[in-house]
Amino acid sequence: METRKIARMGLLTALALILSYVESLIPAFVAVPGVKMGLANIVVVFALYTLGPGEAAIVSIIRVLLSSLLFGSILSLSYSAAGAVISLLSMIILMKTKIFGVTSVSVTGGVFHNLGQILVACLVLETDVLLYYLPVLILSGTITGAVIGIASSIVIKRLQKSI
Repeated sequence: METRKIARMGLLTALALILSYVESLIPAFVAVPGVKMGLANIVVVFALYTLGPGEAAIVSIIRVLLSSLLFGSILSLSYSAAGAVISLLSMIILMKTKIFGVTSVSVTGGVFHNLGQILVACLVLETDVLLYYLPVLILSGTITGAVIGIASSIVIKRLQKSI
């Protein structure tokens, strides 16, 4: 891997980590526990479209590991990792079809992130009652995914020439 790409990935990872931290300081904008904007996903979507799937995966995984170590716990690592992996895989598949735009890809990532987290929660807590929470998480994933997708589109358009 060339030095320039490694430096970009490091910079993007740091930015994603900063956005995760900033988001942890913001009070929840809804009364539903666990619903967050996912600001760091702007960086992941940007990396996906400008650097490629492998590099986006590295940025995402390192960000999840570091933010869990710095701001969370082992349990939060399992939830975040499951959400991040499933989200990224779904976004890569949709992106590769070249049918969907950045916002649609991001919405899919948001929904699948919540799906991954709820599945891990069902396994950890050994209950399927949490699946009743899924409609709320699908709605929040759709809304936040759209916002993140729109923001990512703007960032990609404005910064793609400088990459």
